[in-house]
Amino acid sequence: MATQTVATGLKQAFDQARDLDGSMSERLDLLADAMRRLTPDRVAVIDRLVNRLKEHDAGTSAPRVGDAMPPFILPDENGQLVSLQSLLDHGPAVVTFHRGHWCPWCRISINTLARAQARLEAAGARMVAIVPDREQFAAEMKHDANASFPILSDIDNGYAMSLNLAIWVGPEMEAYIIDRGHSLPDYHGNDSWMLPIPATFVIGQDGRIKARFVDPDYRKRAAIEDLIAALG
Repeated sequence: MATQTVATGLKQAFDQARDLDGSMSERLDLLADAMRRLTPDRVAVIDRLVNRLKEHDAGTSAPRVGDAMPPFILPDENGQLVSLQSLLDHGPAVVTFHRGHWCPWCRISINTLARAQARLEAAGARMVAIVPDREQFAAEMKHDANASFPILSDIDNGYAMSLNLAIWVGPEMEAYIIDRGHSLPDYHGNDSWMLPIPATFVIGQDGRIKARFVDPDYRKRAAIEDLIAALG
């Protein structure tokens, strides 16, 4: 299949997934199915990374339900510091980790969360997203998703690392990302080629985790319905 045809097909699939009036999994699966059909070689690279991470139990030692969520103070897309405590002062919190503004799965995920923000706030929660990107890219991600919740910059993956969520992508995935036209060193301000495992934590006002979703397969994300149920 010609390169231009593949690129057009992937762009159409992304647009369809982004605009779909569906659940988190339905939107992400639409893009995943298109990639498996149009670019099986790229999917094989992703599958090998996911399998490597799962073989090494990546993410399993992240904080669990009932644990106290470690605190953070991180800058948002405008450079204003946001703390976990400032969120919990108003009620429970939903804290989500994403790979970055350049990741189509994260862009769809953020957009889905933005669509659901009113429902989450009606359940009493405040929400933030955390990325390893610098401020300007966090702002771009927020704008593209039409989100009104803060997107925080976890430079050098310091907070993600403290939660045992940071992973090294490895040489094959590094080459894959570069081939897709992205430069993590430019986005992150370092050349570590580390990313967070996408994860979501629902945190009670007492600071303890009520629910969590952690999966090394970044094509999968927490269901909105599960977040709302945990807040009930």
